[in-house]
Amino acid sequence: MPTARHRYQITETDEVSRALDAAEKRWPGETRARLIVRLIAESGARVAEVNELAMRHRLAALDAIAGSFAEMYPPGYLGELRAEWPA
Repeated sequence: MPTARHRYQITETDEVSRALDAAEKRWPGETRARLIVRLIAESGARVAEVNELAMRHRLAALDAIAGSFAEMYPPGYLGELRAEWPA
């Protein structure tokens, strides 16, 4: 069927076969091609959740240290530094 979307060819390696066998138990009656689509969709959603959680942890860590180095630089430090730069 013609499409403008990318197509991918997947070889049913032992690892892929095990994943499809497990998926078949979860979604009985589906074709192996449809199981591949379901596995990719479900795995993609899980990866997105993990990415979001990791981002929240990174942001929380940044929030925890935000402002903790403010006393290291005196008022006007950036202005003095920039004054040294060539125009």
